[in-house]
Amino acid sequence: MSLPYVGRFAPSPSGPLHLGSAVAAVASYVDARAHGGQWLLRIEDLDTPRVVSGATEIILHQLNALGMSWDGEVLHQSRRLGFYQSAFDALLSLNYVYPCGCTRREIADSVLSVQAAQLSGERPYPGTCRHGLPEGRQGLSWRFRVPEGVVAFKDRWLGPVVQDVSQAVGDFVIKRADGVWAYQLAVVIDDAAQGVTDIVRGEDLLSSTARQQILATTLGYSVPSVLHVPLAIDNSGLKLSKQNNAASLDLTQPLKILQKSWELLGFERLKVINIEDFWAQATSVWVQRLSRANLHGIN
Repeated sequence: MSLPYVGRFAPSPSGPLHLGSAVAAVASYVDARAHGGQWLLRIEDLDTPRVVSGATEIILHQLNALGMSWDGEVLHQSRRLGFYQSAFDALLSLNYVYPCGCTRREIADSVLSVQAAQLSGERPYPGTCRHGLPEGRQGLSWRFRVPEGVVAFKDRWLGPVVQDVSQAVGDFVIKRADGVWAYQLAVVIDDAAQGVTDIVRGEDLLSSTARQQILATTLGYSVPSVLHVPLAIDNSGLKLSKQNNAASLDLTQPLKILQKSWELLGFERLKVINIEDFWAQATSVWVQRLSRANLHGIN
């Protein structure tokens, strides 16, 4: 018997939502509502140097303006540090984590020297500190000891995916050199704590899925289903993102934003005159597609 559907949207408050984040929000929201499930909201504010004052309030306002209502209280990662520490302590006691004294530059140089850079942009950690810190080095970050073997899963949008994390990524950081808990650890712990059964997010996070599933399994958590949607691209071919200075959503035309997001997901523009009708029709259309193995490209 399957668990009741629980989805989530987890923006970082490094600035207002833009069209790229709207696409992911629309997909996750309509998928949750199509399943008659919950849609939770989590603010991923661990990376304090990137947090913009007031951004959380702006994001909540933007979602409300687009007709998206979340279930329950908003979860803030910055208030959950103790939970990450407890999970880290458990992993440490089982020898799943170890200190690493390598800098990013050293790792990059090592990768380039053996021409091991991946097409995905990953630079696999060469395992320099896996068996102990080299003499004279101090630990900077903490890494998860990745087991050998291939991780295979079915993405509800992209179909079957396989990744050998030990080869493609290597032992990955779960606590950064600046003391901040890494995204990979925090997201797994929070999804488990919130009972998330289904993750719907942008395709740029597809490469993180296998390592998150390994972490979840190691910690004894259930592994959520995943669906990764296409990214919104600007005129120069770059992903719309805050780093690329994507424009904030123009809330004077919320229906236009929803329609554009819907089209970027591969669907035809809906014949609606208001936000309420949009969500009703979008949910109906999405339900009709749920039986398809691959949603990508359906018009």
